[in-house]
Amino acid sequence: MGVIKVIEILGNSKISWEDATANAVKAASKSVRGIRSVNVQNQSAVVEKGKITEYRVNLKIAFSIE
Repeated sequence: MGVIKVIEILGNSKISWEDATANAVKAASKSVRGIRSVNVQNQSAVVEKGKITEYRVNLKIAFSIE
């Protein structure tokens, strides 16, 4: 049985929460190998003058330890 480690990261996007999640996974995959899953813990947004200007997500990413 392998060992799985979980880390918490933050992602952001001007487009959507889904895009913020994809951006976070893409950035994490540059330094973390073997990503197996992602769990969105929290979603938030920045609002300016009545409009959403930035989407934010808190993620837990699980990956294998070699």
